[in-house]
Amino acid sequence: MHYEGVAKLDKRTKDLVRRLGPDDIAIVDHVDMDRVSAESLLASGVEVVVNASPSISGAYPNLGPLILARGGVALVDNVGGDIFEKLREGQTIQVVGDEIHLGSDVIATGSRLSVKEIESRMEAARAGLGEQIDRFARNTLEYLEREKGILTHEMWVPETRVRIHGRQVLVVVRGYDFKEDLKTLRPYIREMRPALIGVDGGADALIEAGFGPDIIVGDMDSVTDEALKSGAELIVHAYPDGRAPGMDRLHALGLDGVAWPLAATSEDLALLLAWESDADVIVAVGTHANLVEYLDKGRNGMASTFLVRLKVGSKLVDAKGVNKLYRASVSPRYLMFVVASALIVVSAIVLISPAARSFIELVVLRLRVMFGA
Repeated sequence: MHYEGVAKLDKRTKDLVRRLGPDDIAIVDHVDMDRVSAESLLASGVEVVVNASPSISGAYPNLGPLILARGGVALVDNVGGDIFEKLREGQTIQVVGDEIHLGSDVIATGSRLSVKEIESRMEAARAGLGEQIDRFARNTLEYLEREKGILTHEMWVPETRVRIHGRQVLVVVRGYDFKEDLKTLRPYIREMRPALIGVDGGADALIEAGFGPDIIVGDMDSVTDEALKSGAELIVHAYPDGRAPGMDRLHALGLDGVAWPLAATSEDLALLLAWESDADVIVAVGTHANLVEYLDKGRNGMASTFLVRLKVGSKLVDAKGVNKLYRASVSPRYLMFVVASALIVVSAIVLISPAARSFIELVVLRLRVMFGA
């Protein structure tokens, strides 16, 4: 294996993918590469990914490395964090086997992960998943005891200019299959016009799909400047003690928002905002709801999501995987109906309009002259 390309570096994979092109070599620092990050790297067109950390540590059977390897991406693993000190963005490097070359120097060495090797490591990780489940369950139960007020107490939520009361609300998170599910929901969005809430990068997903977010909720760390400047209302997820690092970014852009301190995830806040504002129906795209998805997100428990879904469940429609259940299509019967209707309209115009009749008569006359009739 011998590749040459321009080095693009970032310890946050979700930030790096915005700068990647097919001729680049991606340098990341991502323990247990998750599925969404791997799919984003694959979509960028890069042929080589160099990871400073183990792409699959054995903690759980994460899918990211397998997606890259099966997609034809060369994955050089666990080269060490020093690579970020030895390389600058934009330098041309070579990947030769397991080695990273800068000019004539070998600046890092890792291991090339094949599909077979990744599958073997995933099998080993499945065998040790019981310990992860035990730890996950303990953290969840501790949080449930501490934060059960989410269910039992009235909750303060920010007031919004966008009307939510009595409306349907669509909450978009950059989770599994969010692009495909959002694409399938386009007819629903155009017809029902729900209030659109983007959770961090979910706001960019809405814009990419051709819709403008009404509200953006989150830490403001994985949403683009363009989305933040789109005119949406901004609600910054703050720590329970009131600290809101995301507010600094808004102020740097000349924007302002409302801080909402709560010990929950940003997607939980979006669902609670819709519920407490008396939405009629809450449709969720890309949200996280199972063990592997939460481990992919680096969460040690999912108690807040468990509590929030208990609370909003009567109004919640989870659209995860809807693209596999339904795809909008045009029936041939309806297509024939549309064509017939168009013909009727054209015929009516010809019969009613003297100018149209004269034009048709002229065309017929020319045809008769051409063929000697």
